[in-house]
Amino acid sequence: MKARSRRRVCANIDAGTPDLNNADRTRPGLAMSTDANLPRLQERSADPDAVATLTDAGVHPLLARLFAARGVTAADELDTELAGLLPVDRLLHADAMAAILADAIAAGRRLLIVGDYDADGATASAVGSLVLRRLGASVEFLVPNRFEFGYGLTPEIVRVAAERKPDCIVTVDNGIASFDGIDEARRLGIDVLVTDHHLPGAELPRARCIVNPNQPGCPFPSKHLAGVGVMFYTMLALRAELRRRGAFAARPEPNLAEQLDLVALGTVADVVPLDRNNRILVTQGLRRIRAGRTRPGIAALLRAAGRDAARASTYDLGFVVGPRLNAAGRLQDMAVGIECLVTDDTATATELAARLDALNRERREIEADMQASALASLDGIEAGDAATLALFDPAWHAGVVGLLASRLKERFHRPTICFAAGPGGELKGSGRSIPALHLRDALDLVDRHHPGLMIRFGGHAAAAGVSLREESVDRFRIAFESVVRGMLSRADLERVIEIDGSLDGGDLTLTVAEALRDQVWGQGFAPPLFHDAFRIADQRVVGGRHLKLKIRRDDDRSATPIEAMLFGRDLPLPERISATYRLDVNEWNGARTVQLILDRWQPA
Repeated sequence: MKARSRRRVCANIDAGTPDLNNADRTRPGLAMSTDANLPRLQERSADPDAVATLTDAGVHPLLARLFAARGVTAADELDTELAGLLPVDRLLHADAMAAILADAIAAGRRLLIVGDYDADGATASAVGSLVLRRLGASVEFLVPNRFEFGYGLTPEIVRVAAERKPDCIVTVDNGIASFDGIDEARRLGIDVLVTDHHLPGAELPRARCIVNPNQPGCPFPSKHLAGVGVMFYTMLALRAELRRRGAFAARPEPNLAEQLDLVALGTVADVVPLDRNNRILVTQGLRRIRAGRTRPGIAALLRAAGRDAARASTYDLGFVVGPRLNAAGRLQDMAVGIECLVTDDTATATELAARLDALNRERREIEADMQASALASLDGIEAGDAATLALFDPAWHAGVVGLLASRLKERFHRPTICFAAGPGGELKGSGRSIPALHLRDALDLVDRHHPGLMIRFGGHAAAAGVSLREESVDRFRIAFESVVRGMLSRADLERVIEIDGSLDGGDLTLTVAEALRDQVWGQGFAPPLFHDAFRIADQRVVGGRHLKLKIRRDDDRSATPIEAMLFGRDLPLPERISATYRLDVNEWNGARTVQLILDRWQPA
């Protein structure tokens, strides 16, 4: 394969993906997309006994079916009150870290939070800073600039941190793989407390204390806490320790529920699975946002995007606020994002949110250019059975390669790693994976088979980071492809979209749409996607590139047409279509109506 100008494409893949094009298109009840890379639609199965149990407990029949299809078997699993949170005493070493922090507060020791430069790290840094200050600690925060220092507690960032003369560094959303950085801190006489959620390697770093639900021996049932969730639990443990010491005899205890808007934002933005514990955290955080009791920075970011905080949803956290916060870490310095989250001043929050919004617009432009560049690189490449994508272009922006990897992973349904040039001839890679492949485990196998090939790596199942020397990129491509081919079957590389079957005509109502909108959906608890056949009653182009439709179910021609949207298409649809769709609420001039958002379609 020949390189195109300065670009090196470390991949062999064809946009058509021949085996995917041979997916079964005749399976009854399944609509297929009209694009070239056809997925297979698979209806989720719901345990009838679970549906009956939930319905008997008073859950709406449709919601009972949707919940059962996502593994819920009893109504108490839907309880999202704070009393249902897993107890902090099950989180390994949380009590020990609380005692260390309480001693530090009593002794007036200087604490320095070192966070990650994404939304999870920013919200975790904010929670740690706000709560520790409320509890009397002397605390500052420092976020490594990703372009100068890379990810995690590196020796370089420790030496920068040492200039502030901290007695103790507290990592948030990083540290579990920071062996060299923690050793450097020890050499300088600085204690390190690690709070992280990423998967550890075979050994743990020599930190003074580690809180991570994924470390060996931790009995905490939820292994899916985000970094901000780990920090929130650590602060719960610290408050309990201070309570035992009588610290609140003369002053009120801080209400840590005030931090749940930040916890919800970081949890959703980091795309961790929404198990029951995380659903409680997110639900409670959204309630605070909707009730107008959110941080000024979150409120300002929603206003900057034209979103109504009173109707905030997981979509707003993951696709509106999160990207604007992430833009700071991707293009400049996440300190701007953290300052936006911790400020109590509305005017300051508004100013910082405007800066973050402008950075996000710049990020979108850079990402669009990089995506066009990457896709152009793949034109004409015949990949056949390739199982991975690994791409490098010296012109790519290091802060946006993760987003590019995500877009390419979605388009080609292949584990994808995109690299950008870093300092000293080092490449910084960011990867995204498909459901069948645990990306961090795959990289661990690469490291075992090819010691020294990667300078460093880390992450979790769905996303990971990799650093290489530029001259090693071709060796890495071959090694990564070999490892992944051994871990996946051809069926794993087939794109499958899970749907929730047909939606009864009687459920195409505003009441049902609002009920669905009020639920917490996300990673591991996917928002409902339905499939039905429709007749087009009316259609017109709006916004220059979207179709606004009026449609009715094909099996009920007498029904009143329902409004629908198909984004990204300005050509008319045929009279009859079958389509996958989401039920949504349209708000316009104070009126709220039900509408369908069409996802994929084909002529019926």
